This record gives sequence, C-alpha cells and structure tokens, in this order.
Amino acid sequence: MTILADLLQLAAKQEASDVHLKSGRRPFFRRNGVLMESEFELLSADALQLIGENIIPERQRQDFVAGREVDFSFFEEGAGRFRVNAFLAQGIPTFALRHVQESIPSFEELNLPLQLQQLALEPRGIIIVAGTTGSGKSTTLAAMIQHINEQSSSRIISIEDPIEYLFHDERSVITQREVGIDTHDFHAGLKFILRQDPDVIMVGEMRDKMGFSTALSAAETGHLILTTLHAGNSSQAIYRMLEFFPSGDHERARMALAGNLRAIICQRLIQSVDDSVVPAVEILINTSTVRNLLEKNKLEIISSAIETGAGDGMQSFNQSIYKLIKSGMITEEAGMRHATNPQALKMNLKGIMLDEDKRILAT
Repeated sequence: MTILADLLQLAAKQEASDVHLKSGRRPFFRRNGVLMESEFELLSADALQLIGENIIPERQRQDFVAGREVDFSFFEEGAGRFRVNAFLAQGIPTFALRHVQESIPSFEELNLPLQLQQLALEPRGIIIVAGTTGSGKSTTLAAMIQHINEQSSSRIISIEDPIEYLFHDERSVITQREVGIDTHDFHAGLKFILRQDPDVIMVGEMRDKMGFSTALSAAETGHLILTTLHAGNSSQAIYRMLEFFPSGDHERARMALAGNLRAIICQRLIQSVDDSVVPAVEILINTSTVRNLLEKNKLEIISSAIETGAGDGMQSFNQSIYKLIKSGMITEEAGMRHATNPQALKMNLKGIMLDEDKRILAT
C-alpha cells in the first residue's frame, strides 16, 4: 500500500480534487477541473486488484463482487479522507477517488452569489443545488450548511452517500449519517428522520419519488431541506422532479412543489483567467410569479421569470457569465462556451439588452 499512500499524499499536497486509477496507465490527478497524468509508475491489473483488497471495506466486498461497483470512504494518514467509487473495467478493478475536504470553503472563497447566504438561513422549504456531474454541487451545499452552522442554533441531520465534507459543531448540532455505515440506504435513513428532531435536513442527492415525497412532507411541517439534483438548469430540475412520479400524479406533485420550493441554485464551473475554476450560477427563487407558473403548468416560461427576476435575487446563467466576463475573472471565449444563449450574451457584451423575456412573461 506504500504506492497508494504516496500517491494520495501527493494528490492532497497538490490540492487535487480527484485521483483516477486504471490498468495500464499512470494515475491521473484532476486539479482545477483539469485532468493531468502523474509521474507515478504504470498500474498493472495485479496492482489494482491488491489495492482493492486493501481499501474496499470488508462489509462491502460482497456488494462489489455481486454488483461490480461500490461506493465507500477511505482514510489515508497524511492525505485525509477520500470518497471512492470502485468499479470493473474490462474485468479489472478501477478506481475514482474524490478528496473529502475538512476545511469547508466560504461563499467568498467559492465566488458564490451573496443571495445564497440569505437562502441558507430560510426557516423552511426546499432548496435544491443542481448541476451536472463535477459542477461543484456538493461544495456549494457544504458552504450553505457551514453558514447555518456558524449563524444559527439548529439541529442539522444529513444523509450522504458517502460523506464528502466533515462538519464540526459550532452554533449548530450536526449529525452526519453515511449510507452503508449508519443506515442501509437513503430510504431507511429518511423513513425516521422526522423523529430525530431536525431543523435542517440535508439529503446528499435527490434520487427518487420517496426522497422527494419525504422532502415535501418535511418542508410542509416547517423544516428546511437542502439537497442536490443532477440537472443542467432550473427548468430541467423541475421536470426531473416531476419525472419521479407517474404521469397521473404530476399535477399533485407540481402543486406541492409550488407550495414548498424555496429556490433552485444551478451551477456550471468555468475555467478562470488564473487557471482555477469559478462557478456561473443560475438562481431561481419561488416568487409569487414562479409559484403561479408552477401551479398553471407554464414551466416553459420559467427561464423568462429568471431573466426578469433580478429584483427578487434571481439571475440566469447568461447574466452570471456576463458579470464574470465584465469582472475579468473569465475570458469572453470561456464564457461563450458555457452560455445558455451565446448570441444573446454577445449582444449583452456590446451593450444591447433585449426585453423579449419581459414580453413573454407578460403574455
């Protein structure tokens, strides 16, 4: 295990977010979103097999044999904790390791909009952090939980698969539960969570109807729910949640969402001029206008509500990217690659602001 220990310690030293191990290649590090080959020796199938035997927890080895993939946490002295996904590729164990940070970045360090600080202190409702894989959802969620921890005397309970950030009680009392260690699965963990006297419930990922239904029930009884969802933008996140339910239940789910949603925060990571990454952040707030659109099933107009909702703390991806370009944090070229509407962004940068969204919303 000396090779793996050395490898993970170097990854931590170089502030790599991820380590990838596959047969016949040197290990790869991901730093600031960029994948780079390390200087370590080539990994053989036998070496990867040995790594698996040493780091896959005994309780999950049968799961790996039966299911061909498994998630777990691993701690290496001098490197810290890693979230690990072990899987087979051409019959050979392969590993993706995500470094679990104990130092939780602040909103300022992450360059997140200040509106998120206010949202984190909402007394009730559902707040969803959405984005694609690797867009920084978990980090943003962690910053919000830490802000609650620093500012509010709350009882916070999380269900995570696995735990990605370790919190330490400050003003709040935080209990983190990991699927596979502290509870059998998300369903089991959520079943009794309201009996554990939470003020804030963090669900690592919204995955199905039961999770969403539990979140709705908790929000309706005065709890704040924070969770993540795989979706490219806020509108897609709404459609994704409705898809958890049979088509005949969509109207009921929409009405429940309209009554309990507080906000959807969706982000995309963009390469900055200093070779790090910064988030472009879309923010949907459930204002009376948005609630009306949800209730009347006018979901196609949600994006227009975001574009025209700056006064309520909303912003679109284009508006966020526009600010990043104007501040000099990213190049125009990088911004265009991530813009929802590159043509509109190009016009905005030339000083041409269209009011088409206001006309759409007024119809």
